[in-house]
Amino acid sequence: MAGDRVVAAGSTGRVLIAAAVRALRGEDCADLGQPGGLSRLTGAPASVRRAAANRSAGRVALTPEQTAEVDAARVAGWIVDQYPRRRYPGAVLGSPHGAAVHLAVALGVPWLPAAFDTTVQWPGGAVDRPRAALDHGAALAARLLAGNPDVHVRQVHCPASRGTLAGATVSLAVRWRSLPAAYGRFLADRLDAGAPVLVLRDGRTWPVYDAGRGHSFQTGSPASGLDPVDFHPDSHALRQVLRAVGGDGARWEPPEVSGPPGHAEQSVEPGFDLAVREWAARRGHRVHRVLFSLPGALSAAVADVYRAWLRRAGKTGDRLVVECGRLLDPWQVVRAGLVPYWCENATRRSVDAAEWWLAGSEPFSSVDVLPESPGMRSPALAGLPQWLAVAAFGRRRRALDRTAARGYPVAAVPTRRATEVLRAQPYDLPAPPPLPAATAVETFRDGAGHPGLVVC
Repeated sequence: MAGDRVVAAGSTGRVLIAAAVRALRGEDCADLGQPGGLSRLTGAPASVRRAAANRSAGRVALTPEQTAEVDAARVAGWIVDQYPRRRYPGAVLGSPHGAAVHLAVALGVPWLPAAFDTTVQWPGGAVDRPRAALDHGAALAARLLAGNPDVHVRQVHCPASRGTLAGATVSLAVRWRSLPAAYGRFLADRLDAGAPVLVLRDGRTWPVYDAGRGHSFQTGSPASGLDPVDFHPDSHALRQVLRAVGGDGARWEPPEVSGPPGHAEQSVEPGFDLAVREWAARRGHRVHRVLFSLPGALSAAVADVYRAWLRRAGKTGDRLVVECGRLLDPWQVVRAGLVPYWCENATRRSVDAAEWWLAGSEPFSSVDVLPESPGMRSPALAGLPQWLAVAAFGRRRRALDRTAARGYPVAAVPTRRATEVLRAQPYDLPAPPPLPAATAVETFRDGAGHPGLVVC
């Protein structure tokens, strides 16, 4: 099955691939949309919105039978085939993170994810039945693993981050346990001699049910903005979430989890990490590994890298854009000479991290904020006043995008909205010459103000 059919439409990872590819082609993200159509139904009853979301999910998700046709090797080939055919001074691999893509664009190198997300239909599913989700997902994973023994499948059942879709589809993060052959060929053919390779790894942990058959299961996710305890049956926050998506907290029975927490769904498989290092050692490439236990730590570090990079090129480096989720456009950021800070999502935890970084940073003359609406309500979400507080750090310009804010948090806007906003920024050309990877790594190491970030 073709890679563009397998990788979940609208997933953050897929949008990040598209943004990285377009930036290296010298293009923006004006052609990127976001499926779902919930924004057109904002005024409709909740039951109507849930039904529309489920129908939309059913159209774009794989059927259970199609999981046997998933070919992870073809997905890897589909990813690398999108990049321009030229030589590169390095590569960035690893966990999906908007700042990783911004870093790759500053370096002038491709970004290659260590995993991809796919969604599969769940006939008769329910957001409040995690045990049933596990049973259905285990059968799907077995079909997928039969043809892909070199991957691990992490299933995530999280109504707090996926909303009603958690009851219509199952979400599978397919993580490579070794370096895909297509990646190895791409790196061998396209990297300059001795070019460095950066591996960025999300180190967050979460309780995981793992039966040891290549398929593991998470109830909830760090991306929800909640803690593991919030997914217990007696949690008030969980009951709020389930009420918002048509579920019943009384029916919530997650599978028993024993042992210490494992790495969460966005992490990198140890075998992938090891395979990259072995590949690089054989071919004379140096590997730099960056581990972040807080997404905001990487966002802050890359923002500091951009500021220093812009100033070395004679630019001010004092205009900031705060992006969120799928609302980003790396090419327009470079074109306008902006400093990017990426929030993983619209949770209070993500926005808190942005505020703390801004409070400890040299002031910016302008701050533009692009909050991505999650399409649902959750007790973990930041309110518009908190987003306005982020924009208020701008000394002269303080802008919260009105279109994104108008229906927040239930009315989604397309990914290309970021492009529309950033196109209005004044040009600051020519763009700086590509940033040397060694300079970026050194800036990371000097960033003592970024707890949760380790470089080795």
